[in-house]
Amino acid sequence: MNKQEIINILKAKLTDKIQYFENLINETRASNNDTKSSMGDKYETGREMLQQEINNLQRQLNEVLNQQAVLQKITTDLSEKVQNGALVKTNKGLFYVAASMGEIIFENQKIMTVSAESPLVKAMFGKKMGEAFTINNINQNIENIW
Repeated sequence: MNKQEIINILKAKLTDKIQYFENLINETRASNNDTKSSMGDKYETGREMLQQEINNLQRQLNEVLNQQAVLQKITTDLSEKVQNGALVKTNKGLFYVAASMGEIIFENQKIMTVSAESPLVKAMFGKKMGEAFTINNINQNIENIW
């Protein structure tokens, strides 16, 4: 498995998300400037709601930027145990320990990207190929690690 290609897919996905949130924030700020009127309290309420929306979008953008920072630290070195940057195959699926970004398709295989903070990774962290772990009363065996 080429982990560098997987990282490139994730970086592209994050770049798209960052652009999306930046555009939304800019559009919301622009609409905030367009709502000026002589309506008094209604104007202030609308303005406050738009500001809350901007704050919410900014939080989401910051989360994506944090994921990007985590991804920048990931190396493509082969792993002998489950750790950050490891691609892990269990009898239940493929998991890439990086940033939690959901499922991606790579070489016609589903890979679930998971954070090192996730319960799944905490259950298998430090384990090696051939070892087993249990999460939610489900036993999984580690079949391969890249």
